[in-house]
Amino acid sequence: MSKKSFVLVFVVAFLGALLAINSTRWLQLSEGASYHSIQERQKELGVQAVKTTYAASVPKELDFTAISDLAINSVVHIRSSYNATIKSNGFYRYKQGPGESSGSGVIVSDDGYIVTNNHVVEDAAAVEVILNDNRSFDARVIGTDPTTDLALIKIEASELPFMPYGNSDEVKVGQWVLAVGNPFNLTSTVTAGIISAKARNIGILRDENNYQIESFLQTDAVVNPGNSGGALIDINGRLIGINSAIASPTGSYAGYAFAIPVNLVKKVADDLLEFGVVQRGLLGIRINDVTAELAKQEDLSVVQGVYVFSVQEESGAEEAGIKEKDVIIGVDDKKVNNTSELQELVARHRPGDKVTIKLLRGTNEMEKVVTLKNTTGTTKIVKRAMEAEVEGSVFENVSTKEAEKLGIKYGVKLKKLGQGKWKEAGIEEGFIITEIDKTRIENVDQLKRLMPQLKGERVILLGVMENGDKTYYSIDW
Repeated sequence: MSKKSFVLVFVVAFLGALLAINSTRWLQLSEGASYHSIQERQKELGVQAVKTTYAASVPKELDFTAISDLAINSVVHIRSSYNATIKSNGFYRYKQGPGESSGSGVIVSDDGYIVTNNHVVEDAAAVEVILNDNRSFDARVIGTDPTTDLALIKIEASELPFMPYGNSDEVKVGQWVLAVGNPFNLTSTVTAGIISAKARNIGILRDENNYQIESFLQTDAVVNPGNSGGALIDINGRLIGINSAIASPTGSYAGYAFAIPVNLVKKVADDLLEFGVVQRGLLGIRINDVTAELAKQEDLSVVQGVYVFSVQEESGAEEAGIKEKDVIIGVDDKKVNNTSELQELVARHRPGDKVTIKLLRGTNEMEKVVTLKNTTGTTKIVKRAMEAEVEGSVFENVSTKEAEKLGIKYGVKLKKLGQGKWKEAGIEEGFIITEIDKTRIENVDQLKRLMPQLKGERVILLGVMENGDKTYYSIDW
């Protein structure tokens, strides 16, 4: 089969066709969570992220029964439902949906935090989580990150079996791994294989600012539609990756699957938990892989590494003294052979963090300490928007305190009523929107994404007033 005919696809379990398409001690993110790191939580519970002692731990007879028995209880089935939406192809408008899709997720804390893929829950009206013991919960989306295809969701439960973090840096090509998930709606499925390669960039993630991170673990463990968001584990039962994509000409397994390495997952999950959005620390350079051809063209002394094409003005890289035509060969004592490895290692850091870059300038090896900056060129931490203007009116996320007082779990409050459709519909300031056409509205970002999809429609807004009265409005959008 030619390389071009090999189509890379997301492992979204649409199961044939998309149809017409506890713990009370945790606070909502709008007020700040009671802890900021799932990694810290695991350590508190006696689970450490350890090196993979593969050579010493391989049993004489490969028996994965005990590990599988534990793992399947930490992997969940996720069902995402979508409401009918108005779409446009540039020539005419049409109605799409409602529909459902399904995937998998991994419990990473005892109180119900679950890591999955962004594409499993993105834009879902509702998310249902089914445990291996058949218990079912409504899930709240804490945050999503399309640039890594990761998401963090939460169910209200306690004393759950969770999967301990491993260390993807210590994963070796050729070692045994297990994939655990729910392919084709078949729950609690375990497959075995080996790590085929590391730091794979397969070109499936897209970002308008080119901030996507692809540094996949490649495996030949069987992964199919429905495995998205499921676990890739080592034979010690520790999470080393989140299954995300397959290489296939048909949409089903055809030899290779790809997982997001857990050391990146840890950082993204903790960012989403603490801030609601991922913190991206950037070097501020334009790069490409060093190849034999490039090495000959630019008279480089190596044929591996990351070539610096240009350096952004006032970036951390420029301030540290990195120059065009430098070749980066390491980050913080870790060897770097290609752009995927460099991007993953840098993406584990936040703005303001310092990283040590090892590079070659000609034949001279040197180190530069770079202070990473955010996407706006500062070292500040970025937090989820707490308020936003939509069609002339200002909305804000409902606070945890007010939500608890009103007996709701989420919502967006009309803070300042302006001229336009909201006023014409008779909506009063202080009204808290909890649902729009059966889609849960958890924050202002979600409200901003949803409303443009409803142009030309009459929609129903459900919610509650500041005095606790439940009410609804109809609005021609």
